[in-house]
Amino acid sequence: MKGLYKKFCLFFMLSLFTVFLSVFLVSCGPNAQNKKQVKSIKVWHWMSDRENAFLELAKRYEIETGVRVNFELYAPSDAYTQKVRAAAQTNTLPDIFGILGEKRDFASFVKSDYVYDLTEDMDGENGAWKNKLFAKALAVNEFEQANSFGVKPGIYGVPIDVTNIQMLYNKDLLQAVGSDSSNPPKTWKDLIEINRKLKAKGVQGLVSGWGEIWMIDCFASNYAFNIMGKDKVLDTIRGEVSYNDPDWIKVFDLFREMRDEGLLASGIVTMVNKTAEQLFANNRAAFAFNGSWCVNVYKGMNPDLNYGVMLPPQASDRYPMTIWGGAGSSFMVNKQSKNIQEAVKFLKWITETDQQVYLSKETQDLPSNKYSLKDIPMVLSQFASAMDNTTHPNVWGASEFPTVIETFDKGIQSIIIGEKTPEQLAREVQQVKEREMAKKQ
Repeated sequence: MKGLYKKFCLFFMLSLFTVFLSVFLVSCGPNAQNKKQVKSIKVWHWMSDRENAFLELAKRYEIETGVRVNFELYAPSDAYTQKVRAAAQTNTLPDIFGILGEKRDFASFVKSDYVYDLTEDMDGENGAWKNKLFAKALAVNEFEQANSFGVKPGIYGVPIDVTNIQMLYNKDLLQAVGSDSSNPPKTWKDLIEINRKLKAKGVQGLVSGWGEIWMIDCFASNYAFNIMGKDKVLDTIRGEVSYNDPDWIKVFDLFREMRDEGLLASGIVTMVNKTAEQLFANNRAAFAFNGSWCVNVYKGMNPDLNYGVMLPPQASDRYPMTIWGGAGSSFMVNKQSKNIQEAVKFLKWITETDQQVYLSKETQDLPSNKYSLKDIPMVLSQFASAMDNTTHPNVWGASEFPTVIETFDKGIQSIIIGEKTPEQLAREVQQVKEREMAKKQ
């Protein structure tokens, strides 16, 4: 009996060991390792000023979802652009990335199957995601029906912030000349009258980085839309209206008037925007023409600067004032990624209200989620309140020849320094336009 009992005990112990070994091997096998692996997605970006905020959001997202988000910074923007293009050629793009460039660059990535179509995700749940975002910001990431790029209609990017370009006014300087600091000029006539008072006190009027000619282009197109309306501006780009048209001469004449009235800061045609920002931040100019990104810049230069945001004063009451704006920075999902749905989920999360408010407070950028505005700094809210007035060349559906744009912008510089008249510039721009159109025939 004792022998049988010992055999039974030995058999029982061996059985237990076998079961334990099996469980151990299963728990340590490949399937278990996969279960324990943390899911991760990779994001490339160029926004060095947001690196710390992105890293903090990545921590929060991993705590909430268990998914690790690896933000990789490549700056400056030129270096980033080169890296993205090289990665596209070698099919090594990350799960999420941004495209810096014109709409045609964006289109080429989409047509090459590097960008995932987000339309169904945006429209899902009765458009819950889409409806949270500023429509003007989505428009920058959207290709409409019968677009000139031949891209399938749809939404291909997610704006994480928005921007627009307006005028800023120094409340203390306006108050010093008897103007209501809470009621900045709304018409061109008002602006000229206030500037005369400022000039009498030795205060510079308008400062902006017009050595960077795209900012002149922006200011001029604002007033072109105001004076002649969107349709006539686009008809000009299409070659159906001449730049010799009286309305275009009115646009050019505004720059002549600003010059003659002494409204423009000294050296404005060679001034880079960083210098212009320093002048305004140091109370050396009453007005500035700048984008919403300036809020963070001015905060760093002079935290006590007392200023507000205003639309450029209307030169005409025929059409509303339209300003450049839309998506500031956008992310795209790599269509070749193995983690498309995880990438989409993260982009939905980062555009939710709480994350958008956090980003806005940390970076002083405008949130793309329109329901986040009540919790952001006042001056940013003032910028955001004009998003319905925005437009952008990337959504016009027509584009001017680069040589025409260059002639246009440099010609305005020539008006400002007294080398050309508005009529002379109109003729010159039209001649270049006709020459470029002839090349296409």
